[in-house]
Amino acid sequence: MADDSYTEVTTKSWGNRLSGSIKGIVPGLILIVIGVSLLWWNEGRAVKRERALNEGQGQVVSVAASPVEAQNEGKLIHTHGLATTDETLTDTDFGISAQAIKLRRNVEMYQWKENSSSRTEEQMGGGTKTTTTYSYEKAWQKQLIDSTNFKKPTGHQNPADMPYKAKTKQAAKVTLGAFTLSESLIGQISRYSDISLNKDSVQLADENAHLNTAYIYLGKDPAKPEIGDMKISFQSVNPMQVSLVSVQRSNSFTPFIASNGKLVELLEYGNKPAELMFINAHDSNEFLTWILRVVGFFLLFIGIKMLLGLLPMLAAVIPQLGHLVGAATGIIAFLVSLVIALPTIALAWLFYRPIIAIVLLGVGGAAGYFGWKKLKENKPTETAT
Repeated sequence: MADDSYTEVTTKSWGNRLSGSIKGIVPGLILIVIGVSLLWWNEGRAVKRERALNEGQGQVVSVAASPVEAQNEGKLIHTHGLATTDETLTDTDFGISAQAIKLRRNVEMYQWKENSSSRTEEQMGGGTKTTTTYSYEKAWQKQLIDSTNFKKPTGHQNPADMPYKAKTKQAAKVTLGAFTLSESLIGQISRYSDISLNKDSVQLADENAHLNTAYIYLGKDPAKPEIGDMKISFQSVNPMQVSLVSVQRSNSFTPFIASNGKLVELLEYGNKPAELMFINAHDSNEFLTWILRVVGFFLLFIGIKMLLGLLPMLAAVIPQLGHLVGAATGIIAFLVSLVIALPTIALAWLFYRPIIAIVLLGVGGAAGYFGWKKLKENKPTETAT
């Protein structure tokens, strides 16, 4: 049996580390530009989305799913009912069939997986010694792992490809009452259920295939999996109750185009009133806004830290001093990121939300003052001679 671990020790001189810090200045500047741009764009996106939702909410009309009323042509309507199809979707490789909106094949292969852990020690003179341990385990994976990139590929080879791959089929026509759902609305229906398998519903051409109710097993012995064995399962999106908000076009739908050019088209599971659907859409918009704010701030922080990376490297000739300077630059990078991020957000919102903008500018100014005050307090004082 192959040794399932491999240890590698690498060293880096102070000069190499210093050179790496200098090379990090340009990427750091790029990250700062990307972070600021993302923060600015995100605030504009959030406001435009909010306005589009408000505009749609003011125009939406609730109607029955059947019949199609000609007087609602071109209007933003809200309706609900059973999304269903007459089509039978089939996986031709295994003969699995279902009258469903979508049919999905899931594939997993038993493979070698490489894990790594590193420990870096600062050396006197500014160099580092890094000890990295690579360990190997067998695991079920949905994606093919290229074992040629392993640090120790010998004894840990994975197959070059997967004989069967994951795939999804979708019904061409899905109806809701007298309406036919558009491609974009069908795409939003993704609540999958597992398909229970039996010998009458599955075609097994492989002599090493084993079947249980959850999946098809391709390999000699399911109790003793080997590298290259596969598990194949199936799921379907069955007819279900949905509620939607979209523009009626004949007996189908198109997204609502707000006056600011943003699209609005909502779909949720179950019988949901239009008001609740718009409330949920506003909540989703707010959640995405905060996620992108965090991402933008993180990019800013990393970029500024890369710009300041030269300072701890200069001090790293004495490891303890390098650690102190590194911690200090981390605090400075955080404060500077706040000073940049909050005014950026505030300025982007200034036209739309003046009160919030003023508050954010105040917080950003306070953070800047706090950082300046701390730096002033830590500045060494001259001693009289």
